[in-house]
Amino acid sequence: MEFDLGEYFRAAFEDKLLVKMPDREDDFLTPATRLLEKRREMVEVEQALSTQKEEFQMKSESLQQRRAELELKEEKLKDSLFKFDKFLKENDSKRKRALHKAAEERQLAAHKEREALRLQAENTQLMQRKGTLLERQEKNSKYQQYLQRVLERTDEFQEVQEMIDRFNTLMATQNKLLKRDLENQELAEREKARLLHYQEETRSQILELNNQIAQLQGELERVRAVAFQWESRWAQIQNTAAENTLRLGRIRMSTLNLFQTISKQMRLKTEISVEDTEAQLEKIQICFEDLSAIYKDLKKAGTTPQTPAVPTTN
Repeated sequence: MEFDLGEYFRAAFEDKLLVKMPDREDDFLTPATRLLEKRREMVEVEQALSTQKEEFQMKSESLQQRRAELELKEEKLKDSLFKFDKFLKENDSKRKRALHKAAEERQLAAHKEREALRLQAENTQLMQRKGTLLERQEKNSKYQQYLQRVLERTDEFQEVQEMIDRFNTLMATQNKLLKRDLENQELAEREKARLLHYQEETRSQILELNNQIAQLQGELERVRAVAFQWESRWAQIQNTAAENTLRLGRIRMSTLNLFQTISKQMRLKTEISVEDTEAQLEKIQICFEDLSAIYKDLKKAGTTPQTPAVPTTN
């Protein structure tokens, strides 16, 4: 516990300064007496203050010593607690290790016990197997004797094991041949199935092609009919073209004859080509228009001219 030094001195001064002096008449005291009285009071106050300081110092030292002792005890207690906690942890760790080791030993013992039981059962099975093999050996000993007698009668083999190896080789060869024969049969079945499938597909394709051929034949007949129609039409067009060509030739000849007659009668000098039928027709049209106008004028005048003969063409 800490003390407030200022508060302590303030209380001490108040106690000393508030001490009541004995009642006396101030009139009988001289200034020197009063001064001495005040000095005496100051000395008493200083003595009381010094006493209080010493008491406070002693109490402070006692408190500091007490605090140091308490801190030392606290440190010792902490150290003891730390050591005790460490001791508990070490004991707990040792206990856990002991429990773990005991559990491992129990598991190992159980495993060894199971292994012993397994080995015992396996030993029993092996003994039974041994008895069975001994019985089989005794039963098959007659075959060994038979093979030995066969070996004595043949010069091909020197030992029984050679005959057994030869037999095993022949059996392996037979198994291979049987396996190959089975594979060949399976292959033949697959090829047969493929052939049947191919035949079915071929039949379907042939049927489809026959249908296409029938359709194409029908289309060919239709095209032939259309071609015949166009050939007939083409022959008709050719005949019509020949008739039109002949008619055109006659028209051109008639036009040329008429043009030449008009030119001769009217004494026209032109440079129109013999092949230019259109120009000839235009010239003939102009001449006819002129003659028609002249005829109309003469008719109005009351004179009817003699129309010249114009040759006609077939």
